[in-house]
Amino acid sequence: MSSPDRLASVPDDSLPGLTDTHCHLDLPAFDGDRGGMMERARRAGLVRMLVPGLDLAGSRRSAELARSDPMLRFAPGVHPHESGGFSARVLDELRILARQPGAVAIGEIGLDYYRNLAPRAQQQEAFRAQLDLARELGLPAIVHIREAEEDALAALLAAGSGLRGVLHAFSGDRTVAERLGGLGFYFGIGGPLTYPGAARLREAFRTLPRDRILLETDAPYLPPEGNRGKRNEPALVLAVARKAAGESGQDALELVQTARRNANNLFSWE
Repeated sequence: MSSPDRLASVPDDSLPGLTDTHCHLDLPAFDGDRGGMMERARRAGLVRMLVPGLDLAGSRRSAELARSDPMLRFAPGVHPHESGGFSARVLDELRILARQPGAVAIGEIGLDYYRNLAPRAQQQEAFRAQLDLARELGLPAIVHIREAEEDALAALLAAGSGLRGVLHAFSGDRTVAERLGGLGFYFGIGGPLTYPGAARLREAFRTLPRDRILLETDAPYLPPEGNRGKRNEPALVLAVARKAAGESGQDALELVQTARRNANNLFSWE
């Protein structure tokens, strides 16, 4: 776990009805104060959090967490970085997990050509198989795309109509937003929206349909401005919500309630 001086500085205020649609609460970064983190989330106004898997072991941990707290939901999946070990057996295990109570999506899945921690062919195979699983089970997909837009869009188009999902950690420009929006996808908005150098992201955000916006943290990663270099946690979705409200010209509470409705429309989790 991070040392105390590396923990996020959590605001004292709250916005009732907050949701965090992407937080990796199963990771060791939270082992030392997971209970405190959950209490801070409640004080901030959070009512629902979604814990996606990064690999099979993480998906199992996420399922356990969802059983431990009614605020939590989970999604089994294999991240592109971990797709080198993807197999038919792993897919079968994900299918079993995805049929358990509390499972509301398949993810985190996708393509990442920035780090290339797994061969691209294996990333593509794992991505296609998990998109097919999402369609099979009628669940939305939580999609990670980094420097792989063309191949990812091709895979999503090949998956066919009826596939729902969210582009996690949206950081694209207006063109990417329009193409993915045309597929009916939602957009996960997190800490990077608050960064001073993210003018292009903020411009793209202002073009997004309000009924397609989800709030997320990606905790323990991507903390908002003022907490960079520290561990992120769900309570800090407050900062994302306030920045998003300012950029959209909405009242913060109105934006929070809109994002909550959007999340329920996608994940059917209430």
